[in-house]
This record gives sequence, structure tokens and C-alpha cells, in this order.
Amino acid sequence: MTLQQQRFHLPTGVDLDVTMGGPRDGEALIFLHGFPESHRTWRHQLAALCDDYFVVAPDQRGYAGSSKPPRVEDYAPDKPVDDLIALADALELEQFTLVGHDWGGAIAWMAALRHPDRIARLIIANAPHPFLFQRTLIDDPEQRAASQYIRAFRDPAFETKLGAVGMEKFFEVSFMRTADAKLLSEEEKEVYLDQWRTPGAFTAMLNWYRASAIEVPAIGEQVERPAFLDAPFPSLKMPVLVIWGMRDTALLPVQLDGLSAYVDDLTVDEVDAGHFVTWEAPDDVNAAIRQFLKEKPLTAALQLDEA
Repeated sequence: MTLQQQRFHLPTGVDLDVTMGGPRDGEALIFLHGFPESHRTWRHQLAALCDDYFVVAPDQRGYAGSSKPPRVEDYAPDKPVDDLIALADALELEQFTLVGHDWGGAIAWMAALRHPDRIARLIIANAPHPFLFQRTLIDDPEQRAASQYIRAFRDPAFETKLGAVGMEKFFEVSFMRTADAKLLSEEEKEVYLDQWRTPGAFTAMLNWYRASAIEVPAIGEQVERPAFLDAPFPSLKMPVLVIWGMRDTALLPVQLDGLSAYVDDLTVDEVDAGHFVTWEAPDDVNAAIRQFLKEKPLTAALQLDEA
């Protein structure tokens, strides 16, 4: 089936470009991308799944051609969660399967915790659970070291530095540091550069990091542990699939340790790929998603939600 893009004006105050395809009356899968991408991170999944499912992939606020609100606080995680629910409402989707990668995965975790009545199944690709991520940033020296880029992205002078070196240099040095360049075509590279050069886009993308409450201590810094790390944390009841590219150098496999304590029905699929597993190992990701959807049918998920 053909994928088409439609623009949605949402009551959250933003316009989102949304790529959709597949049977409108079929099971709905909503895909959320992360930094520094767009809906195109899911291009292989959308193409593979749209024959059987109604697939929906927005360019999230701040990205590509979607709205770019001006304030840092416009990118606090609750804002894209609200966008997600507003988009589902606009599409008249009472329940859906939510799929997220990177920042899209972070929003997906939060949305599942806040709106379990709407999300029947959750699929995560290389995006840490919020509790485990904060804990490892405090307690795990390797994850803390791997996450220092977040501190750099939060620096108000980052855009000035970027302007001095140029987008091409950022692509080659920063982005390709966590991706397999051999798997990315020249055409895809130009898509990235065009989207990043959209006026206001790069600052908007960085504002996702600046608006987040996650604490990223400097290497060797002694910090007070956030109180919630020593308090009970709710577990998710819906079926959850976590796909992890085990060669991710930014979000380390330690993010899988202890995850089952926070997810009642957890499936983990470890993939030989890096952070951008959706297009570095698309066949593996597609197979994992299809198997999960088959093993966790929507009717069973709905019954679990009603129980």
C-alpha cells in the first residue's frame, strides 16, 4: 500500500506532518522517532507493515516540517505525550500499539505510564526506561560517560559552535559516531541535512534535551540521588517488546538490566546493531515486531487492560 503524508492541526497548538498508510480499519500502530531524525527512521517498518496494519508516523514537534514552538519548555516530555494523544483522538483511535525509538521511545514509555487505557501494546527500540536511565546515570560510570553528549547539547552555545563547523561536520563527526555510515545512502544523508537546515529546526531538536528533567552528572561528579530512585515505581501491565541494538555506544545494554521489575509482560529481542537499529537491522526489527504482534494479539491485550 502507498504511504501518504497529511498535516494535522492539534489542540496542543502544533501542526504535525504525519505519514500514514495501510487499512484504515486495521489495527493501528503509531511510530515515534527520536533525535536527530524524523518519521523516516521507520521507513523500513512502515513499508513492511502497512499491508496489514494502519501505520502512523508523525514528525514530532520541532522536527522536519512540523511546528517549532519557540520556548525550551515547549519541549518538556509531557508536551509530545499530549501531541500523541491528541493525534490519536484526531484519528479516532481509542487504543493503539505505540512504537518508539530514542526520544520517541522516551515519550512512548511516559505515554504508556500515563495513558495505559489508550496503549494496548508498547514496542521500544533502543530507548531506556526512565527509572533505569536516571539510576544508571547516577550509579553506572560507563553509562554516565556515554551520556555526556547530553550535557553538550544542553549548552546554550552549542548552536554557535555548530554554525562554526557546519551541518556536514555534525553529520560526519557526531551523528555518524553512533551510526553505521555504510548503511546510510547519500540520498538519506541529504534528507537529514535538508531537515536540519529548516529554520529553527536544530534548536528545537536540542530543546528536547534542554527541557528534560533528567539529571546527567559530569564524570566523577558527586550528586544527590533523586528521591524517586529510592521509592516504588509503577510497573506497566500491557505487553511490552524491547528491541535493543547491542552495539549502541550511547545507550548501553545496561539499560536492560532489571527491566522486568517495571514491566509485567516483557519480551526482549537483542539485535546485532548499533543505536539506529530501525534502519541498521531493519529485517531483524520487522521480524521482531511481527512476531510480537502475533504472540500478543490485540484482543488479549484488551482483555488484560479490562481485567
